[in-house]
Amino acid sequence: MADIERHAGLKVQGKPKILDNNYADKMVESILKTRLRNRSQVAVMVKLEQDATLSIMKIKSIHPPAHVVVISEEYAEYETLKLKMQYAPDFKGYYSHKKK
Repeated sequence: MADIERHAGLKVQGKPKILDNNYADKMVESILKTRLRNRSQVAVMVKLEQDATLSIMKIKSIHPPAHVVVISEEYAEYETLKLKMQYAPDFKGYYSHKKK
């Protein structure tokens, strides 16, 4: 998440939330319509201030050291994630990068 803010110049809204990693893997498989080769150990969701297209382009340009999936409003999973975001526990230990 730090790379997304620092290097891609995207802004995280609110606090990152923990997402069940098995649910995250199944959701990604559903969107990509393929099986994942590697399963996630930890899954975290954040809402970005920027739109999905810009976010995807900027994240692709920095090659982050983790799997990052941008889910826009056009996917059915978006509404479910929005609901999960309200009730999911906070991901502790991450603080948004502050520009000097």
